[in-house]
Amino acid sequence: MPEVDIQRLLGPETREIFMQFPLPLALVNDSGQNQFNDRFTRFFDHHCLDTTALRDILDTPGQGWRPISLPARDGSKTELYAQAVAVQHGRMLVLGEPAAVMHDAELDQLRKRVSTLEKVSATDYLTGAWNRPHLVRVAAAEMARSIRFRQPLSALLIDIDHFKNINDTHGHQAGDEVLREVVNVIQHKIRSADLLFRWGGEEFVVLAVSTGYRDAEILAEHLRARIAAHKFAGVGALTISVGVAEHSGDETADQWFKRFDAALFAAKKGGRNRIVTDRHGDSEKWVAEGGLTALRLVWRDNYACGEPHIDDEHQELFDLANNLINAALPGPQQKAATDAALVTLMQHLEQHFRHEEAILAEHGYARLEEHRNAHASLLRKAGALRATAISSGSTSFGALVDFLANDVVARHLLTADRDYYPLLQNNKN
Repeated sequence: MPEVDIQRLLGPETREIFMQFPLPLALVNDSGQNQFNDRFTRFFDHHCLDTTALRDILDTPGQGWRPISLPARDGSKTELYAQAVAVQHGRMLVLGEPAAVMHDAELDQLRKRVSTLEKVSATDYLTGAWNRPHLVRVAAAEMARSIRFRQPLSALLIDIDHFKNINDTHGHQAGDEVLREVVNVIQHKIRSADLLFRWGGEEFVVLAVSTGYRDAEILAEHLRARIAAHKFAGVGALTISVGVAEHSGDETADQWFKRFDAALFAAKKGGRNRIVTDRHGDSEKWVAEGGLTALRLVWRDNYACGEPHIDDEHQELFDLANNLINAALPGPQQKAATDAALVTLMQHLEQHFRHEEAILAEHGYARLEEHRNAHASLLRKAGALRATAISSGSTSFGALVDFLANDVVARHLLTADRDYYPLLQNNKN
């Protein structure tokens, strides 16, 4: 079989681990090109990969250790453990010690070392973000989970505007530092459940779980504003363009990727430093099927204003809104459960509005009267929608659920309330 230079297949960290790993390793590239570490070459002929047993292991990566009989260079048969791990560009074959001496403790230690190898192989060595092949693997699992649990899944494709100018003007070393800094800024603004991948070059993907395109668009705007406000050492100010798309259950990963790529292209063509959202996805389909939004509201750390009482009540509103969504799902006790969840949410909402207005008054909020009127308007509309649902005998309460979960909790808390955040944070400081 032909061999290929390992430097073309692995980054520096992975290459070092590969060459120094204390067990025989073989990297089998998807194109059929192979690379071996010194320990493998010392004990085994490279053609042993052609054996049926090893081909079976390579064709089923991730199955753990399996016993195998393998010819050594001296012609003898060696009883070993072996496993294959999916890595960038192919699979990694790991050969363990003879089966007779592989005890449970040693196997456990080897599992940990192989896990480290797999993690490094899935990481972009320059920025520390996950790499694109790992995105493909993770996306497949998240798409399946999204469909199974009816939880939306969105992606943000982020491009650093005019990045070529940075390399041309300041040099590639400065460009590399910008890439690392952008990753650092993004990592500090997304949730721990969200994942950041390097898509390629100056492009990155954020995989936002349990997030429809509306909330993903809000997240994209937060990231765009954060990058625009950040000062990059030696370079100054930068901007990003973002394409947003929610996965739709009837499309493949490639089709989904093409949609957020097209959204990013539109953002760049439209002048850059902006967001374009593809407004399709599973949440739209679930709305049509059930008459209500299937979105689950997910609290993010950057939603906090810094005032403990307000932040605690906002988080509780998220929880109560999700309880309402769960209660409104079709079922024999749907109407009673939905109405009970509505009463609890609206009682808490009225209490929260009173507490928030009192706190804002103490801090001398200039737009308090306008904010108080917005609260009153939201409560009036919620009451009117509930009265309509009850009088019509509706069992879905769909319009009211959607209004409370999205307009009141998500949109009001994440838009109008943002106006007073600087006041509370400044007073706190």
